[in-house]
Amino acid sequence: MLESFQFSLTATMPVFLMMVAGFLLRRVKLIDDHFAQTANRLVFRGTLPVMLFLDLYDTDIRHNFDGRYIGFCFLVTTVSICAVWFLSRRFFKDRSLIGEFVQCSYRSSAAILGAAFIMNIYGTSGMAPLMIIGSVPLYNIFAVSILILESPSNADLPLWPRLKKSLIGILTNPIILGIAAGMAGSLINRKLPVIPEKVLSSFAGLTSPLGLIAMGAGFDFAQVHGKLKPAAAAAFIKTVLLTAIFLPLAVLFGFRNQQLVALVIMLGSPTTMTSYIMVRNMGYEGSLTSTGIVFSTLASSVTLTFWIFLLKYLGLIL
Repeated sequence: MLESFQFSLTATMPVFLMMVAGFLLRRVKLIDDHFAQTANRLVFRGTLPVMLFLDLYDTDIRHNFDGRYIGFCFLVTTVSICAVWFLSRRFFKDRSLIGEFVQCSYRSSAAILGAAFIMNIYGTSGMAPLMIIGSVPLYNIFAVSILILESPSNADLPLWPRLKKSLIGILTNPIILGIAAGMAGSLINRKLPVIPEKVLSSFAGLTSPLGLIAMGAGFDFAQVHGKLKPAAAAAFIKTVLLTAIFLPLAVLFGFRNQQLVALVIMLGSPTTMTSYIMVRNMGYEGSLTSTGIVFSTLASSVTLTFWIFLLKYLGLIL
């Protein structure tokens, strides 16, 4: 258990500390708000789509395809997003927070942490690519749709123009385009030439450090006031509630070992920094999202360890 706890801390604490570094760099005036906005735009439109493209391009979808498992990930992701969205629309008085809250409650760091956790336990990425295929495209499609439909700036638009704007947003979203290109490249099954691959890998490597520093630089304690409760609620849903509901269902469906570990990451890993990058680039203020990311990142160092330990104790993973 100690080893699992140390691994979880190793996976989550650098994320938190990079955000702290961005906040401190802003405080000592080495970077400013303009830098943070430009960095967010670069990550959203450039480095992150390239990173997702490479992740999926390197996945042998044909050889590893498991329709039952991908379908389960797809169904669980859809149900959890729709349930959180429905309930937040019923209970939130401040409707301007709904888009951020919903995204913060479901959008996992699946693409980044999934392969890392499984590789650490089993020595291979295993089920992580299939989990990514079954969840990450939906994360982004729903995120674009919900953020557009719930945006206060679109509140006065009739339903059809909002749906049309949402569809255009999905089709032109850089992250979704990167995922689609990666899946197409995987199906073609041809290696990239060495030099372009190295250039793209170096460019994609900017995603995490640049995005986290920009997120920390944009963090403002004055804006957080009044949003601690919804951020804490979103973090609880993200790291505890969804896993507690759907993990037993996965066990009943007969999933074991790498399949369960990948599902734990899909359901219970912290809210991805991509959420903050997206809300900022779609005109939202972003403090609820950034606070939720901090809360879920800290909580996940404990909760992920607990879920892995529980599965191991019950003999469901080897």
